[in-house]
Amino acid sequence: MTTSDGRLAGYVEGISLVSRSALQEREQQIRGAALTASISVFAAALLLYPLMSGLLGQTVALSSRLLESNLSLLRSLGNAIAKRDADTDAHNYRVTCYAVSLAEALGVGKETIAELVLGAFLHDVGKIGIPDQILLKPGRLTSEEFQVMKTHAMLGIEIVAGNPWLAGAEKTIRHHHERFDGKGYPDGLIGEAIPLAARIFALVDVFDALTSVRPYKPALSLEETLSIMEREDDQHFDPKIHAVFRQVAPVLYAQGQSRDHAQWSQELKAMLERYFKMKTAPKGAAEFE
Repeated sequence: MTTSDGRLAGYVEGISLVSRSALQEREQQIRGAALTASISVFAAALLLYPLMSGLLGQTVALSSRLLESNLSLLRSLGNAIAKRDADTDAHNYRVTCYAVSLAEALGVGKETIAELVLGAFLHDVGKIGIPDQILLKPGRLTSEEFQVMKTHAMLGIEIVAGNPWLAGAEKTIRHHHERFDGKGYPDGLIGEAIPLAARIFALVDVFDALTSVRPYKPALSLEETLSIMEREDDQHFDPKIHAVFRQVAPVLYAQGQSRDHAQWSQELKAMLERYFKMKTAPKGAAEFE
């Protein structure tokens, strides 16, 4: 109620009595509506489940086939360079497994490690474009020949360009010869400007080169190898990564001395299972033998 000038003078509150039977009827209506809605949802789920399950199965199958195709491409590119340089094939398997072991010891994320697997295995794919008289030369390269050899990093980028699945590999392919002090190639990057995957790979690449037999040198012992690499700390290598590498180096060296190609192949397949979301190795992965 209001006065003539619009002020509130009071209000009236009314109460109505609802019978028990009316309340019971209303409750029954609410229960019936809820039951009807529940039955409708359940029926819809029963009808849609086979459809959704089928679509999910198709999606998984398509993803699996795509992954198999990509892994087949990875091995084909690895085979291509192996046909030019037989030493590269075994080297690719070892350094890929070494790199992943070091990355795991560093606590690197799975996405970065997945990229590292691809980049490590294909790091030298650009050597496909290097002339045989330089690539296969048993002795030391001349300065002019070395300049040609250095182009393999950019040639590798050209080879994998346009393949979205291999985009992450480009960091290692392009930058695996960069040095922490900025004196590497092709871009002369310094310190942490070098992608993490490339900084990890640089260590294991040198490690494998020193501990393996090459046409121009025998394999060095673990002690000799670590001594040489120690002199490159903070110059060629990231000192933080190198510190962790020294801890895992004895295990990596023992593996390198005892494993044959089939064992490295099995190790690589296990890594593919871990980092490419596979419960079992697909057909493409099974070809890494």
